[in-house]
Amino acid sequence: MNNRIFLGMLTPSSNTTLEPMTSDMLSGVPNVSAHFGRFGVTEISLGEKALSQFENQPLIDASKLLADARVHAISWNGTSSGWLGFDADKKLCKEITEETGIPASTSVLALNEIFEKTGVKRFGLVTPYLDEIQEKVIETYASEGFECVSERHLRDKGNFSYSEVSEELIANMVREVAKDKPEAITIFCTNLHGASIVDELEKETGIPIYDTVSTSVWKAMKQAGADPTLVKGWGRLFDEIG
Repeated sequence: MNNRIFLGMLTPSSNTTLEPMTSDMLSGVPNVSAHFGRFGVTEISLGEKALSQFENQPLIDASKLLADARVHAISWNGTSSGWLGFDADKKLCKEITEETGIPASTSVLALNEIFEKTGVKRFGLVTPYLDEIQEKVIETYASEGFECVSERHLRDKGNFSYSEVSEELIANMVREVAKDKPEAITIFCTNLHGASIVDELEKETGIPIYDTVSTSVWKAMKQAGADPTLVKGWGRLFDEIG
């Protein structure tokens, strides 16, 4: 059993989507499994209390516990650097690796890598977030040379409530964004049921769609030495981007 590969996923405490979604994604991949560590997140806003949820120490503490399971990669399965700035994730990953010796990544840094690999500069954005969060995400990406050409959001501070958004509503948001012909669309929240409808929506719209639960799995597999193309039926990310 020495060929087993363990992926460590840092999970917001009120998130009920990413764990079952990630496990479903990996269900057909031999010898690869996901293992989860939680820390407190209950609201997404720019308020002081909400922002303090993403201080590094709780994530590092959770990472140390994942390290006890000898995981081969650790991913912050969340999108907070979309409004905090990408340097926040880069610093977090550096500190996790320094503390545990394990390579680390995040949903957002993985998405950015995918954009770079595929030459995406004009993207569509689908989230459940408040206006203030959506605006910060668009601003953060603009500062790195990525133009949001179309967006939809639900003006919800969540976080638990995001898991109750229907696949039908998410799909309709994606379809609306697709009308403006972005080079790619991201479903940017790890507590939305977006990943499971990506394959169908890509075939319908002809546009690559990158869900942030999927980007986290994709990058963690690469860091752990697993082949992401073994994930079948979850969209072009796994089929086309090695």
